[in-house]
Amino acid sequence: MQIHSDYHMHSKYSGDSKNELEAIVQRALELGLKEIAITDHGPKHDGYGIKKADYWLIRKEIDLLKEKYPQIHILLGIEANILGTDGEIDLDEEMREICDWVNAGYHFGSNLRYDLKIHLYNFLSRYSKSFYKKAKELNTKAMVNAMMRNPINMITHPGSKGPIDIAEVASVASQTETMLEINNAHGHLTVAEIEIAKQYGVKFVMCSDAHRIEKIGLVPKSIERALAAGLTPDDVYNALQ
Repeated sequence: MQIHSDYHMHSKYSGDSKNELEAIVQRALELGLKEIAITDHGPKHDGYGIKKADYWLIRKEIDLLKEKYPQIHILLGIEANILGTDGEIDLDEEMREICDWVNAGYHFGSNLRYDLKIHLYNFLSRYSKSFYKKAKELNTKAMVNAMMRNPINMITHPGSKGPIDIAEVASVASQTETMLEINNAHGHLTVAEIEIAKQYGVKFVMCSDAHRIEKIGLVPKSIERALAAGLTPDDVYNALQ
């Protein structure tokens, strides 16, 4: 199994990457990718989020790169943060108007002023069954409501930053036609989670989550887990047929 496109990667506009946009495009071309989405962290991540004003700069730079490199389809995306449990994400209407591809996921450090309680539950879930149960409940509610309230292309690394009820998430993802990521850089979706999610007819995406140029388009761990869970190219949005 191979991929033809990568829909999760970060540039210098995220606080945890130094990748220049043109270098990203050039690397994708070297690999023969047909399409990429550059998906920097949403602005309400207190550590790595983009500055909202920079989003228009990224749009302009991508438009210029599209003219320079017509052989690859370049999308302006975002990895929005799921905020609270009501389904809010940090992609407002102004930003949405110029956005081509929307990822959303839960991250430690997002919206610290308001979501500190959720972050604490997720941190403590590693050490306590009661905190694990509460964190799972909150994370699942947040993810489900985010999919119900927003048009989202893909949920990033579901279950990686905090426990979720994968059956409930997959059921709603199927209803809302939201794809679930098999993230190469993180351990989720796991093989067991993929096996559960595929029962709901979910479409999967295998992505690099690259923060360094050399990682773009590389998904060997994603492929390994997908095959172990019995997926075929028909199950994966960006798999070569």
